[in-house]
This record gives sequence, C-alpha cells and structure tokens, in this order.
Amino acid sequence: MLASVRSLRRLSSSSSSSSLSPASLRRLLLLLHRPPPPPPPPRPPLPPFQTLARGLLPRIAARPVPRRFSTASCSSTLFRVGECGAPGATAIPEAERGEEEEREGEDGGEADAAVEVAAGRHDTDAYAAVELALDSVVKVFTVSSSPNYFLPWQNKAQRESMGSGFVIPGRRIVTNAHVIADHTFVLVRKHGSPTKYKAEVQAVGHECDLALLKVDSEEFWDGMNSLELGDIPFLQEAVAVVGYPQGGDNISVTKGVVSRVEPTQYAHGATQLMAIQIDAAINPGNSGGPAIMGDKVAGVAFQNLSGAENIGYIIPVPVIKRFISGVEESGKYSGFCTLGISCQATENIQLRECFGMKPDLTGVLVSRINPLSDAHRVLKKDDILLEFDGVPIANDGTVPFRNRERITFDHLVSMKKPGEMAVLKVLRDGKEHELNVTVRPLQPLVPVHQFDKLPSYYIFAGFVFIPLTQPYLHEFGEDWYNNSPRRLCERALRELPKKAGEQLVILSQVLMDDINVGYERLAELQVKKVNGVEVENLKHLCSLVESCTEENLRFDLDDERVIVLKYQNAKLATSRILKRHRIPSAISADLVDEQATDDGEEATNGEIEASCTS
Repeated sequence: MLASVRSLRRLSSSSSSSSLSPASLRRLLLLLHRPPPPPPPPRPPLPPFQTLARGLLPRIAARPVPRRFSTASCSSTLFRVGECGAPGATAIPEAERGEEEEREGEDGGEADAAVEVAAGRHDTDAYAAVELALDSVVKVFTVSSSPNYFLPWQNKAQRESMGSGFVIPGRRIVTNAHVIADHTFVLVRKHGSPTKYKAEVQAVGHECDLALLKVDSEEFWDGMNSLELGDIPFLQEAVAVVGYPQGGDNISVTKGVVSRVEPTQYAHGATQLMAIQIDAAINPGNSGGPAIMGDKVAGVAFQNLSGAENIGYIIPVPVIKRFISGVEESGKYSGFCTLGISCQATENIQLRECFGMKPDLTGVLVSRINPLSDAHRVLKKDDILLEFDGVPIANDGTVPFRNRERITFDHLVSMKKPGEMAVLKVLRDGKEHELNVTVRPLQPLVPVHQFDKLPSYYIFAGFVFIPLTQPYLHEFGEDWYNNSPRRLCERALRELPKKAGEQLVILSQVLMDDINVGYERLAELQVKKVNGVEVENLKHLCSLVESCTEENLRFDLDDERVIVLKYQNAKLATSRILKRHRIPSAISADLVDEQATDDGEEATNGEIEASCTS
C-alpha cells in the first residue's frame, strides 16, 4: 500500500508540470462555466501507523505483537495483509489506477505524509533509544589476580581486563560477574569522558554471571541516565547490543534478532538458567553491556558460542530482576533455588506403564535426591513428579512457556525466592499426592567455582591438604576432564554431600623433606581418616592433627594407603619446611579466623558457666 501511495504521488506531480493543448484549454473553459459538482463524501482518516499494525498483525500471528517495528517491516507487513483481504488495505487494479490517481491524488499525498511522519517517529524513537544508551553504558576496567590452587598460599600474576556495564535506577551499575571476578581494583568510564572513576563491587552472583557496582563520585553521575528493564523479547524481535568490544576504544552498537529462548549452560557459573540466543556479534569486551529493545533493556550480553559465527547469548530480564531483588532484600547475593533432585524423562511407554501412569498423566521420574534438600524429607526415589506449582510437567521435563514454546521446569524452580514454598504433585504407588517443599540454594559437595576468595589449605610435615574443588582440577589445563586424576574428577562431578559442611579433603602435594621421604607418590589421594577418625572437612582434619596426643600420627588415604609420622618430629619439621619454601603460614587465613571464632565462643561459654556457678 505504501508503494502504491508513493507512486500515486509521483504520477500526480509529474502530470501537473506538462503544458495544455488548445483542445484541452477549451474543455477547461467549458468546465469552468459548469456548476461545481457536489463534494465527495469525506474519506475516513488513515489510522495511525502503529495502531493499524497492531490491528492487522494478530490476523497472521497468534502471539502478542512486538512493541516496536522498523519502517520496512511495517510497510511490507501491511501490504501482505492487504493481499490477504484484511480491511483497510485494499489492492488497486491496474485498469482503475488512472481514475483513482485523479480522485485520490490529494488524499494519497496526505496518506503518504502520514506514513512518512509515523515512520520518522519510529526512526526518531530508535535513535533516541541509542542516545539514551550512550548516556547509560560505561566501560569497566578491572585489575584482577586469581589464586594458584597448586600453590594455594600465593596468587597468580596480576592481569588487566575490560568489559561493559550500564546504569540502572538507584545509582547502580550492572555488569557481568566474570568481568570483575577476583578483582583487586575496578574503574569505570562513561561515554565521551576521558576520566576513569573508582568503582566498588556491591554484590556478585557468579551463578547468574551478574554483578552490581557503585560509584561514590558525584561528578561521575552528572549527565548519566538510567535504563529501565523490559520484558523477554519474542522470537525474531530486533535487539541492539551496546558495549565496548575488542577492536577499538569507543562505544559500539550491533544489531541482531532473537533466535531462541531457553535454559542454557552459563559458562562462568556452570549453572542452567534461562538465556536468550541472538545473532548479533558478542565479542570480548561486550560482556556486561545491555541488549536494548525499544527504550528498555531486554538482557545483558555475557557469552558466545565458540566455533560458531554470530551466535551470542544475553541474560534475560527475569534473571536480572531475581538477582537484584535478592540483593535489595538481604543486602547480598542470595543465590538461585533448586529442588535438589535429578530426574529422568518418561517418554518410553513401557516405563510409564511400569510406574502406573495412566495415558492422561505426564511427568518425570525422580532418580536422585540431595540429602541436604527439603525434598529429601518428602520425596522418594521412583516418585513420578507430575506438576510443579500447578503447572503440568511433560514426559520430557518441559512446561509451557509463552506461545507454543516450552522450557524445562527447572526454570520455574530457579525463579522462586529462597525459603519459598512450592507445591508438588507426585504419583507414588499408583496414587497421586500433593506435597509442600521449601526451595533454597544448595551447595554441591565439590564447589564448582571459588571466585573472590583465597583457597583453604593446611600444611603439616610437608603434606599440603586442601578441600577438593573444580578450580583445582581446572589447573590441569583446558582438557582438565581427561588430564586431572580420574577418581577425583568423577567424585567432583557426581557425588552428593551426606551432611552439611562436608568436604572431600585431598593430599594435593608433598613438599620434600627427610620427614616425608617415601611418601611423595601418595599425592592427589583423598584423606579418609586421621588416627581412626573419619575426616569431615579440612577444618576437622586440622583440629584432629593439632590436638593429637599420641606418639604417632596416622593418615588413612584412598586405595588403603597409610601415612605414619612421629608427631613431635613432624611438628618440628613443619616450621623448617615452611621457611625453606618461603610459605608465610602453615594454615590459610579462613581456617585461622574460624579457629579464632570458635575459641572466642568457647571462652564466652566458659565465662557464662563460671558466672552461673558463682
């Protein structure tokens, strides 16, 4: 329709410029002496551009119409809808165009002007959104130093990195957690300014790869605007990623469309949370920058798919809001909830029949339950989980999402607040039951990451004891899964904790001395017992060693290996070994703090008992 209106306008303007023949002049004079014909009935005004689009698009799409349109997409959509017979967009036959041009030339010009004004308004809005982002997006400069898990008493070399961030209401800056991980110093710079301002990290959520920064300088906030958080974009909606990627120092804007919305593995936190896949280029430096749709934020750029072109991912608004609300309520990052169960799909009909599932029932089979979760109190192995908070779960573990989309039901769990109640409907022994479960974040037996803190360690007689963590396994290189000790790797990925505070304590290495000759090949084994007492965690091992009253100190390791030391000789050797290897302390600072706290509590309890006795 837009094309036909513009052609009408061009034809009328070109015909008015030609000269009149004598015959035409006579006809014109006769027409001037005739009485004027009655005026034609007024034509209804052309509806506003955006309203017309919203009125017509639902006829070809069952989902809500995106809030914003580009000029090209709107005109072509309107023309296609007109071809389908939608009201308000009738096609003009070729034979009648001449008469229509004479009658509607003026109206066509007005319609063209209205369309151009509307299109210009949308272009202006788009540019205004970009201008708003320019006053909201900042460049983040980070100086960081990561721990050395092979030598846990020292850090690795200092390094510098850069990322992006944007301002939200409350004078806060949102960026990625991996941009400021293990930071020692953080600076930010706003667009168009040569000055860098010191920033403090207010909260970090490594699972969701988000962080909040604050800047105390009043000068920094002059002229800064905050961005509002929007909604989850629909498929094929356009977004603009704003940030400071590698290849230059100035701000960069790239455009793309939404390709997919589903739970995805977050590379930084190794968790499954909802993410949005887009086809815009997200390069190093883009991390933490906003993905803008209209005049609001649709997500935060945070990772791309290696080995593929133009496949990037942004963190959606529900995850961002969940992170921010947790920080506002508790003053710190509270984590994302989990049920603490492992489930198996029930797509096989024989499996469903075995567990008494009727044809109209769908759900997943509960295969493992974390002993530390509240689900361990009410659920049983081989239960069929049918519904979560009234939402039916399909046989493949998915639930409905928006319009004809599906996501795993884990997303419903992760969006609940810690301590919140969830209602589960399960099938057990052929009968349906409704159970109430409290959801909360759960820590794995072997930590997946340990950012912004030093590793724990304890050294005795040259034996370096540490709790097993995945960062320790990552020190074996990029192919750590194959290069790290197989037994430790399997335990790190599969074992569940049996009680709170449990750790897998390993002998990571042996610092050679006369006291430990012959034991050097026992490194990378788990410590099971100390003097016959099972080890619960590194703090427990430390207390068992320090409180030893026997002549010999015995460690029982994996594969039935045994270490026996003369306790007093080993204590003397420890200081000698520390001095030789320039190690400042035999025990990490966190264990020293815990021991001091425990000693303080014991002293306080003793004073209370003495006071009560007197």
